[in-house]
Amino acid sequence: MFNALNGLGGAGLGGAEQLDNDLYASTAANSALYATFAVVGFFAGTVTNALGIRIALSFGGLGYCVYISSFLCYKHTQNLGYTVFSGLLLGCCAGVLWSAQGAIMMSYPPEKLKGRYISWFWIIFNLGAVIGSLVQLGLNIHKSGQETVSDSTYVGFMVLTFLGACLSWTLVDAKNVVRRDGSRIILMKNPTWKTEILGLWETLRSDPYVILLFPMFFASNWFYTYQFNDVNRAQFNVRTRALNNTLYWLAQMVGALIVGFALDFPNIRRTTRAKAAWAVMFVLTFAVWGGGYVFQREYTRDDAASEEGHDWTWNGYIGPMVLYISYGFYDAAWQTCVYWFMGAITNNSRKLANFAGFYKGIQSAGAAIIWRLDGLKGSPPPYMNLFASCWVLLAGSLIVALPVMILKIKDTVPVEEDLKFTDETIDDLW
Repeated sequence: MFNALNGLGGAGLGGAEQLDNDLYASTAANSALYATFAVVGFFAGTVTNALGIRIALSFGGLGYCVYISSFLCYKHTQNLGYTVFSGLLLGCCAGVLWSAQGAIMMSYPPEKLKGRYISWFWIIFNLGAVIGSLVQLGLNIHKSGQETVSDSTYVGFMVLTFLGACLSWTLVDAKNVVRRDGSRIILMKNPTWKTEILGLWETLRSDPYVILLFPMFFASNWFYTYQFNDVNRAQFNVRTRALNNTLYWLAQMVGALIVGFALDFPNIRRTTRAKAAWAVMFVLTFAVWGGGYVFQREYTRDDAASEEGHDWTWNGYIGPMVLYISYGFYDAAWQTCVYWFMGAITNNSRKLANFAGFYKGIQSAGAAIIWRLDGLKGSPPPYMNLFASCWVLLAGSLIVALPVMILKIKDTVPVEEDLKFTDETIDDLW
């Protein structure tokens, strides 16, 4: 639901005459969100390991409901303070939620099925965004101008996010999960706040090469601001933005399905698959963003402020639509590969919760910076500058991460190595 709302650009707020103010409210909230997320997320693995999966997920889910309510409030009252507060609160909640989610996705499946599990998660995750986008499209299909989405859109999203937080209590605790082969999840039997705080440092000390993935983490949400605000919001009216949103998240589902299952291809060694995944992402980076460069040359920030957005009846719509679909596919491929790379390093749930926290924390630091840059009043950077920053970060971070694919990812991780980071013995796993 969060993705569906932000995918409209400006969180669905405002007409052309309110573009600057409404984008400022959205970027202020998201800057606060990601700045808080960056700090909390980095340490969220400690919180998740100490509290458990169910508490972490339910606490995290409630923040999204409050966040969406703030934009409904802003639509009628222009209460910027509540909007920024909701971003700060969601930064705390989301940091914990995503650490728990990452631990489930990367540690619950056996090694041979990790890509598949990651793709299933990403498909379900983006199914929510597709449903949300279809709701937006249905409620706003007759709005052909740059208008705010309807109140019912916000209310529907609030209800769905609250239900999602409640449903987390139906999950089984990690200590009670048994795989089909009879094995159990590797974790701490008796976690305490002290052991988990120290565990954060132990993760970096035992796996320092994960730092080479940090630039990929940083880049992984950087491009959302550009795509949502500076392409979709800047170039299209409300109903076409809703259609673009739907196609974007559908492409994410397709991308996750293809890439996730390819990463688990059984007849090729995992070390070979890791290198092949890196090469495919490098080629996609230049193919997709090369197309984006061609489109970005056609307009500037001044053009977007002075023109009504294009409708899907526009003769030139097909090219941008295909580009936006490609952006969605690329994002799913990127995120799926990053999670798979981390999951290929270890099978230890405790360590993977910390990896997921590092990932979301550093990812959010990048997002906080780009949301703030795009929301600067008076002199925000030109669209082309923001586009170039996306392309350079993505390509550069792949190069930095290459040694991990070559030297650190193995065909399998011995169970004895995974147990070093816990208080369990091999007898506890069966």
